[in-house]
Amino acid sequence: MEILTDIKPNTRAYEEHALIKRTGFREYDARWLLGSEINLNGFTLLGEALGTQLVEMEITPAIIVGHDYRSYSQSVKNALIIGLMNAGIHVHDIGLCTSPMAYFAQFHLDIPAVAMVTASHNENGWTGVKIGTDRPLTHGPEDMARLRDITLNRLMVTPGGGQHHKHEGIAEAYIDDLTKGIKLTQPLKVVCACGNGTPGAYAPEVLRRIGCEVIEETCELDHGFPNYNPNPEDLVMLNALSKAVEEHGADIGLAFDGDGDRCGVVDNEGEEIFADKMGVIMARWFAKKHDAPLFIADVKSTGLFMTDEELLNLGARTEYWKTGHSYMKRHVYDRGALAGFEKSGHYFLNQPLGRGYDDGLLTAVLICQLLEDVGNQTMADLRRSLPMTWSSPTMSPYCSDETKYEVAERVANGFEEDAAAGLKFNDLKITDINRVNGIRITLEDGTWGLIRASSNKPNLVVVVESPVSEDRMKAMFKIIDTRLSSMPEVGAYDQKIDV
Repeated sequence: MEILTDIKPNTRAYEEHALIKRTGFREYDARWLLGSEINLNGFTLLGEALGTQLVEMEITPAIIVGHDYRSYSQSVKNALIIGLMNAGIHVHDIGLCTSPMAYFAQFHLDIPAVAMVTASHNENGWTGVKIGTDRPLTHGPEDMARLRDITLNRLMVTPGGGQHHKHEGIAEAYIDDLTKGIKLTQPLKVVCACGNGTPGAYAPEVLRRIGCEVIEETCELDHGFPNYNPNPEDLVMLNALSKAVEEHGADIGLAFDGDGDRCGVVDNEGEEIFADKMGVIMARWFAKKHDAPLFIADVKSTGLFMTDEELLNLGARTEYWKTGHSYMKRHVYDRGALAGFEKSGHYFLNQPLGRGYDDGLLTAVLICQLLEDVGNQTMADLRRSLPMTWSSPTMSPYCSDETKYEVAERVANGFEEDAAAGLKFNDLKITDINRVNGIRITLEDGTWGLIRASSNKPNLVVVVESPVSEDRMKAMFKIIDTRLSSMPEVGAYDQKIDV
């Protein structure tokens, strides 16, 4: 089957050939617009390539495969399965599931590899695959590059002989595993928001099992996402959750993304707690129970991980690392850190907290246990106990997949040259530059800003924070926005703070 890049739906060529756009192979997973960037034939070839890669890596020729709740995900999964079986792989199909459920199945069924068909929180029309061959880790850039090369250069080896094994009861085993031995003594009233995504089939039951009174908010499965995209970093979802918490007088609001590996939090007063700040709250709790723990935070996260006196007094250490679930998961694992925190809502929990992969429902269970453990303190009390900072949501100006990395590098080099020249911004020098992922610039007063290329969408990523004032935070954003606005490759933001 020939691979073409310019065929259109509703044509003979589209039905007979494979469409696979090169840019869908991203840094740590694969994502395409179904129809215009990849077709089902393309997914069959991708399955053949992944099966070839498993053999090439000398991995046991067996893989867990599951799919999220989108109208086309099961068809995509089935096309992928055909390719995997063509390559001689034994496919263990667990059906509808969240990404963490697929990761759990690797351990539960003792299968080394996983291919989860999901586009996570992306808008309808997107599809993709999260892939891992070394549990609990997922593919990084080198593995994804090799998969791309096998696919696009037609290096697949297809001896046939693969088999399809359908597994029932994985969801029940996963829920049992999450809730075993956990029962809150003081039930919490929880608003559970799923944005009509896949976690809606499982999250309410998990929370009820541990003793929560659950108010379901957009938990009905609906692949049209009629209310909002299931993205707990998006203010639309968080604002809707905030209203529901206030309406029901709930103790906490918990939001989950489309494939269930992220968790967002709204406190009992209806205030959104971005995941990096929630991470600091959790890190304080963990540090009281574990001696001198090491934490990893992604570069989009608050500076409080390095400056919070309570964390420092407890002997906790934090390192900043690249944004992205695969990068973070691997670094938390390699460094032997107790936990990793990402501003987007991924929490990576190593033993004894978890198995190392990101799981929004496990995070929710731990947050409920934290609330019970702190006694009379509410979630709002815990939020107010943090030193005050003013931070932006994650903002994503458009920049094409073909140009975003070059643009981010150009911006980073420009700021680095400014720092070397002693240039001041708002009468403040740049005192620290972190280039581990894009560029994070910190000024003399602790105000910082980040610019990087998104790993999974045609966007740049911008985050700013100040420990001084909202005005300083907005001023930092204006510095970055002015520079980006001068570049013709950069387009409109998905959301933007007022300056």
